[in-house]
Amino acid sequence: MLNENDTSLPNEHDLTWADDAPKGGKTVMNRVLKDGANVPLFFAQTLVSSLRDQGYNDTTSALCEHVDNSIQADATEVRIYFRQTGKPGDYKTDVVVLDNGRGMAPNVLKVAMAFGGSMNFNNRSGIGRFGMGMKTAALSMSPLVEFYSWQEPKAFYNIALDVDAIGRERSNAVLLPDPELLDELPSDVADVLQKPMSVPKDRGQQDLLADQSDDLEEALGKSGTIVFMPNCDRLSYAKANTLVDHATKEMARVYRRAIGEGLRLFINNRQVTAFDPTYSMSNARHRQFLDDVEAKGSKLVTAKLIDVPIHDMKDSETAQVKISLYKLPIEEWYHLPQKTLRNDLHVFNGQTVSILRNGRELFADRMPELTTRHSITHWFRVQIDFPGELDEAFGVAANKQGVRPKGYVKDAIKKGIGDDISTVIGEIRRFQSAQRTNAQAAKPSESENRATAADPHQSRSLNLTPEEEQQLEENLRTLAVTLKRAHETDEDAFQRVKASKYLIQYVHDEYWPFYRAEHRYGRVILAINTAHPFFSELYDPIRKLDGNDDMEEQENNGAKHVREQT
Repeated sequence: MLNENDTSLPNEHDLTWADDAPKGGKTVMNRVLKDGANVPLFFAQTLVSSLRDQGYNDTTSALCEHVDNSIQADATEVRIYFRQTGKPGDYKTDVVVLDNGRGMAPNVLKVAMAFGGSMNFNNRSGIGRFGMGMKTAALSMSPLVEFYSWQEPKAFYNIALDVDAIGRERSNAVLLPDPELLDELPSDVADVLQKPMSVPKDRGQQDLLADQSDDLEEALGKSGTIVFMPNCDRLSYAKANTLVDHATKEMARVYRRAIGEGLRLFINNRQVTAFDPTYSMSNARHRQFLDDVEAKGSKLVTAKLIDVPIHDMKDSETAQVKISLYKLPIEEWYHLPQKTLRNDLHVFNGQTVSILRNGRELFADRMPELTTRHSITHWFRVQIDFPGELDEAFGVAANKQGVRPKGYVKDAIKKGIGDDISTVIGEIRRFQSAQRTNAQAAKPSESENRATAADPHQSRSLNLTPEEEQQLEENLRTLAVTLKRAHETDEDAFQRVKASKYLIQYVHDEYWPFYRAEHRYGRVILAINTAHPFFSELYDPIRKLDGNDDMEEQENNGAKHVREQT
């Protein structure tokens, strides 16, 4: 800190800047430290360099800023490219984002390149707010970013941000140059749009905007914008196929609403299909894996609107949050192959809670403080939609990296839907208990064996005639069909029924008492109702003390496998 009583002038050696710090910025700093010098509010040379570390979670998150801008510009098609050249260990990766939005006039393009320059500043009705995302997102990947925008064919206005060039500037106020008018795109940009990418390797999966025999300007249409980030030095992954796969997976979910409403999103020339973690959308990806299953999606259990204070819990001004609770069709999906559930449908991905701001997803993960930590959450989903007015309440940062809801927001959501979640959890638990019970091996249970062994009448000989024995066997076969368990054949069921006088049958009926006993063909049949609260609260927990919950273990292993893969 400078001593205000010290009139000695600082010199260049008083600055302990790193060797790679912007040289022009160091010059400006020494100049403004002198008495009487005007101090700019922002030191452009160091600010731009610092913004490279804005803190995006990954490359995909940064690219989402550009997709947000494209959607806000009314684009109906957005294309993202990862062009990788060179050899392993020495890759050169260029990233391009193209849209067919309304484009920008040269004066608007120039303003848009300024940090904080926005035509929609603090307008919370759209996706963006502050006029920072497009620049910081691009610079977080590459030290050089070129923008091309047009509002008529063959009239491309170009402007660039170059971190190194800005760092060399020695002026207190660094001004943006005027956009340059081009009648065609540079060849390195045009090549990205007209040549197949190295990923995906199957060229049949790539739907090019235009090939080299086509008129590129005609394919680009009357308006649009291109963001070109050459030779990126800060990417989440080194290989293009990983970058492509991650962006496809994440954007399919983040922009599912826009895709469902008609947005055509391409990544390396392959169109992205919406992925819906709630399994409620009729045109989402999961439906293609359920051709032979009647239930193609989840069931909406309830949808509620709750009022949430905008600034703090004492604020009388509120905005509405929509909370939707979905139950997956566990009855029909429960016995699907683990590959289908885990790899195709992604049921065990842990995306129990999905939070969207103005239709764009910001968060998809577990939120046990609102639901539960139990693996049962795989079978239901909570979707929370909130407007931009509640950004502070939901803890949304300028770069839209997730949410951090305040305590009163979580309390309001839990109060609004907590009882409904508890009801759904109870239904799922009872169903799972019934399935575990009915999936026992085709042999008498330990309880049935003990009852049989303790009955002295079992050892008595009935001295039946052959005809009577045949009739009794036919009766038992008929009874066995009604008592057949999952995965048992008719013969398996018959041998089990024949071996024991005492039989346990499990039923699932909301209107039955906990148990009912009856005698049929010399057998005592105890029917236990798995839908009764006594079963799930006391009987089943005690019963499981002697064994493992096989299906729950499978689900936990599936979720663990997904986490390890991601």
